[in-house]
Amino acid sequence: MPALLEAKGLHAAYGDIRVLHGIDFVVDEGGITALLGANGAGKTTTLRAVCGMVRTQGEVHLGGARIDGRATEDIARLGVAHVPDGRGTFLELTVEENLRLGAYTRRDRQVDAARERVFGYFPKLRERIRQQAGTLSGGEQQMLAIARALLLKPRLLLLDEPSFGLAPLIVKEIFAIMRRINREEGVGILLVEQNASLALQIADRAYLLETGRIVFSGPAAEIRKDESIRRSYLGY
Repeated sequence: MPALLEAKGLHAAYGDIRVLHGIDFVVDEGGITALLGANGAGKTTTLRAVCGMVRTQGEVHLGGARIDGRATEDIARLGVAHVPDGRGTFLELTVEENLRLGAYTRRDRQVDAARERVFGYFPKLRERIRQQAGTLSGGEQQMLAIARALLLKPRLLLLDEPSFGLAPLIVKEIFAIMRRINREEGVGILLVEQNASLALQIADRAYLLETGRIVFSGPAAEIRKDESIRRSYLGY
């Protein structure tokens, strides 16, 4: 399967503080790749590096074309949608206004159809279309953040801790929807998730990060079955 996203020797830093130390990873076309590791391992920084939000060295390719060194807004226009930790919704705006912002860069005439597809995944958002985003539940805000990203018409979806702070039933629902989106829309997903067990259930490939370095990588199904890896790195 061809690579949708490929990083080679990726370094990242905040000022003089180096966070990533030459990592390599791949997201296959139409695949789901999970980035796992403890807090401070560099998972969120990896997503920011892909988006051009931090200073980097190395190469990042999207569909074979280099995107490292490009402005964040240009990378978004190429089809990379980022759902950050904390969801990143505009709390003072309505659900409808948030969704309109997601489609802002689109130039085609299929926005209405795309919004209807999004409501098919997240019917609760249709019910709350005129409700202020800040009054939604945590799960509904996460749904809105993902829905807004989908309206960008992404080739690649970057998801940072989508389960954080949510009840287990809501997490299960959101992960099932993410898997549907991956299969039905063909959107590649790079998933950062503390709930390693859940992430490995939906991912095709996984990488384990420790202090900015990849210490293990392979098919998610194999990592899920390897008790020594789970105990040493994933804590379950």
